[in-house]
Amino acid sequence: MRYLLPLFAFLILAVFLFVGLSLNPRQVPSPLIDKPAPEFELYSLHEPDRIFSSKENIGKVWLLNVWASWCVACRDEHPLLVQLANSGVVPIYGLNYKDENSTAKQWLRHYGDPYIASVVDPDGAVGIDYGVYGVPETYVIDKKGIIRHKQIGPVTVDSLQNKIIPLIVELQKQT
Repeated sequence: MRYLLPLFAFLILAVFLFVGLSLNPRQVPSPLIDKPAPEFELYSLHEPDRIFSSKENIGKVWLLNVWASWCVACRDEHPLLVQLANSGVVPIYGLNYKDENSTAKQWLRHYGDPYIASVVDPDGAVGIDYGVYGVPETYVIDKKGIIRHKQIGPVTVDSLQNKIIPLIVELQKQT
């Protein structure tokens, strides 16, 4: 009888551990979904004299892609972002996260630049506002400035075809 309580507690902990280990960390829901996207004003990577404000995108559906030149997974998703940008389906804006400007510019010259503008977040403050805990991350933001989807990790063909593009098309239909 004396050993039943510790055994019972151990079994409960083991069940929680087993369930936790089977979860996909990329499916952690963002608390910002269906909430206004944090506003920001940051300077452009390519035009440091130009300040870009997220308010400029009110009235259109757009993507915010958080990236960095030091991010290996960003390199994996980048060809898809270039293809998406070339398709004209949606404007893509980049948030260059905790990066060196010269390295980021060189990276975009080498791999292609899918961004209407890429803004610089040198200390990660805007990333923190968006709940970024790793790059890449991509946000679908609607015409009213509401975050409708957060892609944790690299954008994939599957995520584009089955979630992101259908959502964009649906959001673009809304007034």
